[in-house]
Amino acid sequence: MSMKTVAIVGCGIGRSHIVEGYLPHADKFKVAAICDLDVQRLAAVGDEFGIERRTTSFAELLADDAIDIIDICTPPGVHLEQVVAALSAGKHVVCEKPLTGSLAGVDTIMEAERTAKGVLMPIFQYRYGDGIQKAKRIIDAGIAGKAYTASVETFWLRKPEYYAVPWRGKWATELGGVLVTHALHLHDMLMHLMGPAARVFGRVATRVNDIEVEDCASASLLMENGAFVSLSCTLGSQEQISRLRLHFENVTFESTHEPYTPGKDPWKIIAANDDIKQKIDRVVGDWQPVAPRFTTQMGQFHAFLSGQGPLPVTTSDARRALELVTAIYQSSDSGAEVPLPVGPDSPKYADWRARTK
Repeated sequence: MSMKTVAIVGCGIGRSHIVEGYLPHADKFKVAAICDLDVQRLAAVGDEFGIERRTTSFAELLADDAIDIIDICTPPGVHLEQVVAALSAGKHVVCEKPLTGSLAGVDTIMEAERTAKGVLMPIFQYRYGDGIQKAKRIIDAGIAGKAYTASVETFWLRKPEYYAVPWRGKWATELGGVLVTHALHLHDMLMHLMGPAARVFGRVATRVNDIEVEDCASASLLMENGAFVSLSCTLGSQEQISRLRLHFENVTFESTHEPYTPGKDPWKIIAANDDIKQKIDRVVGDWQPVAPRFTTQMGQFHAFLSGQGPLPVTTSDARRALELVTAIYQSSDSGAEVPLPVGPDSPKYADWRARTK
């Protein structure tokens, strides 16, 4: 397998990409360069991992033919322009969530991908871990049966010091609040397991912090498969919890409650009867451990680049998650249920920050 050279752009969450994503695959990836406007952070991360090449110039990395992958970990407000520029430069691209701040922006990226030499992999690292992957295997095997209902809870805590970082809490730079920055992971996990939504009613509010964007939200979904789903999010919970509970005809699944590793075991897998339990045991009886978060996502990305597997997360996956965000914002503004798909006729398509009249 060929070694891929990586440039990390943004050394905040970018450090986690190095620790969890690239170092466990040292035979597959080499972090050859890091880029950050904060020269102190640039020096600290460079020294910690022995990365000699350090720059404040994104353009310099794009012009370097020795760089295979640009890993974008910058504030959300610049993701769109950086992703398009990196694709235009012939690079493979990894981009943190949210991919961009509108469905129009996602569609611009998808248009750029059509003629690009490289590919884009958005980050949805919470899909990985033994718990969610066992549930996915059981559902895909047809054992779970008809989907009934689900609840998804993102109950986190963010205090004023979190928003002391200048780009956080602002529409122009963070692009949204709890729906975009925090709950997006669990909502992607829901759709990864239960499929897409068909109709959405939602409410958002800013109740916890003195910020521009929302920090509380709730939504009621009708899924394409007929299931009912409730979503609930806050950044004012005194106990941090990430929880999915999915009810199917033959199985109930409940995730661990760990806020930042909900994909890991132990998940509750509750079979309707002994016959279903035996079927589940047969399907997962040969289980091989799935490393959580970035470790598995980056490993699968390298397998894709080597022609040995599918792209683990696609731009279409990111669009589906952001379409749900768009629908919740639109519903909250209008007070009406929003049918999906959300297209260019939506008042939120070009920019979900625009107020619905």
